[in-house]
Amino acid sequence: MKIFIYHTPELTPASDFPDCAIAVDVLRATSTMATALSVGAEAIQVFSDLDELFRISESWPADKRLRAGERGGARIPGCDLGNSPLDCTPQRMAGQRLFITTTNGTRALQAIQPSKCVIAGAFVNRQAVVQQTLAQHPETVWIVASGWEGGFSLEDTTCAGAIVDSLLTATQSKPQSIAGNDEFFSALALYQQWRNDLSGMLCAASHGQRLLRLNCHEDLTYCAQIDILNTVPIQIEPGVLVGVEV
Repeated sequence: MKIFIYHTPELTPASDFPDCAIAVDVLRATSTMATALSVGAEAIQVFSDLDELFRISESWPADKRLRAGERGGARIPGCDLGNSPLDCTPQRMAGQRLFITTTNGTRALQAIQPSKCVIAGAFVNRQAVVQQTLAQHPETVWIVASGWEGGFSLEDTTCAGAIVDSLLTATQSKPQSIAGNDEFFSALALYQQWRNDLSGMLCAASHGQRLLRLNCHEDLTYCAQIDILNTVPIQIEPGVLVGVEV
């Protein structure tokens, strides 16, 4: 198994997709997706374009759909929800299809869409993602950090390092034996630096600072938790993910 880490979706190869690809958007898309599916959402359907989201979701029964839209950390007017995992209560999510577009996370998922297995990962479901990845017996794995509008984001690459750290433990491998690129080592080093203060890392990150200015401190507290969910969002058709319990 070789693991490749990419700091943004724009850095991924345009072809030769992997056996398994993991999109990471800790703040907050993949944290929200894992949470929504863990409490009973029927599926998640992702969009990079807001107009397309409204057009496609219009054909879904109104009582079985929720529209979630976020740009710059704030909820898009006209959507039922923004991009907060704290909005994902069992009462609100049960049986609903969540149609979602976000600034970065949905772009990452669309970038890896052609991969054989597509997973959404975050700190909250890190260990479940590792187990689901290993169950695929992949030869190649991409971990794609969502970044921020095409640039590096501390929290996503640190989470990629958390996934790598757990994969190393599970496979009893040495980093050099499974590293596919140098970004592998940088992500692992970031996680080793911050593993005992993930909350502090999120607050220090530029997007964490942006969310704090929007009074989203509780979101950061939630997203800093590690291994609290057993749910893995996994793609069953292009752009549609369901929850698998592991």
